[in-house]
Amino acid sequence: MSVINVGQAVVLGVVEGVTEFLPVSSTGHLKITEGLMNIPVDDDAVVGFSAVIQVGAIAAVLVYFFKDIVRIVSAWGRGLRDKNERQNHDYKFAWWVIYATIPIVAVGLAAKPLIEGPLASLWVVAGSLIAGSAVMWAADQMGRHKRGEDDVAFKDAMLVGSSQILALLFPGFSRSGATMSTGLILDLDRVAATRLSFFLGIPALTGAGLYELKDALGTGVGAAPLITGTVVSFVVAYASIAWLLKFVAKHSFNAFVIYRIVIGVLLFGLLGAGVIDS
Repeated sequence: MSVINVGQAVVLGVVEGVTEFLPVSSTGHLKITEGLMNIPVDDDAVVGFSAVIQVGAIAAVLVYFFKDIVRIVSAWGRGLRDKNERQNHDYKFAWWVIYATIPIVAVGLAAKPLIEGPLASLWVVAGSLIAGSAVMWAADQMGRHKRGEDDVAFKDAMLVGSSQILALLFPGFSRSGATMSTGLILDLDRVAATRLSFFLGIPALTGAGLYELKDALGTGVGAAPLITGTVVSFVVAYASIAWLLKFVAKHSFNAFVIYRIVIGVLLFGLLGAGVIDS
């Protein structure tokens, strides 16, 4: 019997789609939701399921930014064939995304037992939600928001890409929150920081989903829940991306900061009262 049924997969797909690209931690929200539904958060199959349905959210990014991705990949291909094309910013950006993904892949493989073991605790999620909120608030205050997407350089991509490690090691910190905050500290404006976060998330999250697929299929999650959760996450994530880009163009991240603190404190309370298991 599957450790996750189709109904639970729908709920988790909605949670994944809503939270994957908002700076509130999709991993944290998935673990909280799993805990409330009495699904074992540290089960290999559950961890695998969570990674696989992220592919649905990533597919939403591919569709939403299809024209941008085609432009960047085309420039990369032309640059590989013709050295005169290698000064094109899109050609350089394609390489930067590749290079910026290497740190999180290396840490993910090296620390996999730790990530799927002690660090999968909901106590870690609660603490990371609050700690990440402080970082987000400070970054939004520090950033001068004066650099646009065309100003992104190799250093920016590497620092923002490497910041994904925080979310990998501390579920609840939020990959989007870490990358957007780093972008703001580097003086990118909110839209540029958000778009860079999207592009850098594509290879990292797609790779994680494909890597975990064998565990999800082989240790207790059926194909029907996996497909259902992935499709639902795609649809909901597409809507979330469109909303977020409009929101950050006119608002600060304060609403997300307050929300994260409330959820973190609430989670500490639920854990302390024994309502949900860590």
